Amino acid sequence: MGLGDKISNKTEELSGKAKEAAGEATDDKDLKAEGKTDQASGNLKQAGEKIKDAFTKD
Repeated sequence: MGLGDKISNKTEELSGKAKEAAGEATDDKDLKAEGKTDQASGNLKQAGEKIKDAFTKD
């Protein structure tokens, strides 16, 4: 997995956490849900990259 991919996926995950926290603080259910979705997306991308790495190791 490239460093750029790791950074991008982690950024998406952290952005989702921030959105979720903002949604919680402002009682905005849509923003909170969007944050959770972003976190899940980042986590899935990370998992996919790890699987690719496992199959491409020499």
